[in-house]
Amino acid sequence: MTNIFKTPDKVSIKTKLFNCGVAALEQDGWKVERIPKVGKSSVRRIVRDSESKVVTIRTTQDTYIAFPRNDDDTEWVTLSMVDMVVAVSVDDVENPRFAKVHFIDGDEMRDRFNRSYDARIAAGHIIGTGRGMWLGLYDPEQQDLPSHVGAGAGLAHPAAATFPLEEASDVRITPTAIENGVTPTNAPLSISEARRLLAETFGVDPSNVEITIRV
Repeated sequence: MTNIFKTPDKVSIKTKLFNCGVAALEQDGWKVERIPKVGKSSVRRIVRDSESKVVTIRTTQDTYIAFPRNDDDTEWVTLSMVDMVVAVSVDDVENPRFAKVHFIDGDEMRDRFNRSYDARIAAGHIIGTGRGMWLGLYDPEQQDLPSHVGAGAGLAHPAAATFPLEEASDVRITPTAIENGVTPTNAPLSISEARRLLAETFGVDPSNVEITIRV
């Protein structure tokens, strides 16, 4: 799967994709808020009128999204706690120009991951705890191919919003963006931001991420 820290461009695109996920929610009328003490960098509370939901904003540069199993192998880290998954993907893996934002019900996404997990285990695959299991947003579901069982959420739920990536750095630099921890994409990447992005990718608490820099 795509190494989002391979180049500065990859890091920049990830930030833009996350920005677009927040922007799509706000365009849909939701107020997007951090949840104190949750410790999950991708998780937000969204509020609209009297309705409140917990969502996770997942970004992908290869059209696959992942959630890891917990240490007890009883449920999915982060996915188990949310009402909705906001999946933000590039339009083209090799030449990304647009961000596509999909709103997917949490129960449906859990069902997709559970079915894929069961199919892979039945086929003899080993799914390690603490490591993400990947599922394609746009791969048609195939029952005879374990890795494609549960796939296709992006096909079942067409993009609720699409944003040009070249404009995404301007879309979210607002007071709300700052409140949600979003920084301009041309800003230097800090250690804390790199730790946050790694924690989001692997579904762990940022305090569990250690970064070593050699010069």
